[in-house]
Amino acid sequence: MTPLPISAFTVTSALGAGCAAHVDALRTERSGLRKLAFDTNTLDCWLGEVTDFNSPLDGALGIWDCRNNRLAEFALRQDDFLNAVDACRERYGAARIGVFIGTSTSGVQHTELAYREVTDNRLPAWFRHRTTQNIFSSADFVAQRLRVNGPCIAISTACSSSAKVFASARRAIAIGACDAAIVGGVDSLCLTTLYGFNSLQLLSTDKCRPADVARNGISIGEAAGFALLDPQESRSGVYLLGYGESSDAYHMSSPDPEGRGAVAAMRAALLCAEANPKDVDYVNLHGTGTLANDSAESRAICSMFGASLPCSSTKGWTGHTLGAAGIVEAALSLLCVQHGFMPRSLNTQNKDPAIEAAILLARRDTPVTRVLSNSFGFGGSNCSLLLGRAA
Repeated sequence: MTPLPISAFTVTSALGAGCAAHVDALRTERSGLRKLAFDTNTLDCWLGEVTDFNSPLDGALGIWDCRNNRLAEFALRQDDFLNAVDACRERYGAARIGVFIGTSTSGVQHTELAYREVTDNRLPAWFRHRTTQNIFSSADFVAQRLRVNGPCIAISTACSSSAKVFASARRAIAIGACDAAIVGGVDSLCLTTLYGFNSLQLLSTDKCRPADVARNGISIGEAAGFALLDPQESRSGVYLLGYGESSDAYHMSSPDPEGRGAVAAMRAALLCAEANPKDVDYVNLHGTGTLANDSAESRAICSMFGASLPCSSTKGWTGHTLGAAGIVEAALSLLCVQHGFMPRSLNTQNKDPAIEAAILLARRDTPVTRVLSNSFGFGGSNCSLLLGRAA
């Protein structure tokens, strides 16, 4: 496919608000994970919580008020993203700009709060399911907030949600459904997620340690990020080069041990970009820190690229941000291209000898042209994005 310019992007996570905070954290190896109790959580775990954003939405946007949309609003205000969208809207018109947002938990936390106030089997009057809990809520809010009314789609495929938005937006532009697109994702902390992963015995009591011999699970985080895909604006110098999707349907909560679905997604991304494995400089792994995921992904990487291509997981910085993981790690990948470095796999102290992939245990300062960013969701919904500079 023709490289599609990413004219602007922004990311907010436990590392801070905006791209500069994330570059600083990746270079200084400052993790955003903290051992804390979220809400009434009593679990022994580390979390990637975003702070200083929880101001209520008011006025015409008040009906979308919930933690998830508050986080989206906070992220949209970073990196001059709002002005970039304004310029895009002037160029094409509001009806020609699409919105594609990935989420997994959406406004679950808002529903949890509502259930604490149930009286006579009735939820409180302030609770609006359609504009908060509903999966479409985030996409609807972003479109209303940015004053665009082209195609508006929410994608919820677990951890691949906000990677798949790039693919959906690219196809929509290709068929003429819109001229430009806002893509992104947002997922916020909630007790349902924390206790759900704990019940699956996937929640680590330590900071997540991807590819480490003693790894024992994930650290949950929350985040929001957005990118503007504009075929006529390439000043940022970074592009969506290709995408690949697969659905292996191996198991509801475990990846195919041989990584066949991951291989299919990575191969499709390279094919889409008319690229070869040797064209990739670095892989941002899905890298959750679970025994099953890290082993399967290593097999997939070695099958595609051999055992020498540099790769690492960035979840030791942000935690696993679930439905926002795709956009967060796409943004981090783009920052690696713009600033010329490959981050190490934070918290990985002793690499598992069974993992043959070339996991980076130290940051590497070097020019980076193309990055493959992997996002593999529960149920085998996989997406790989090839990002970087055009040839």
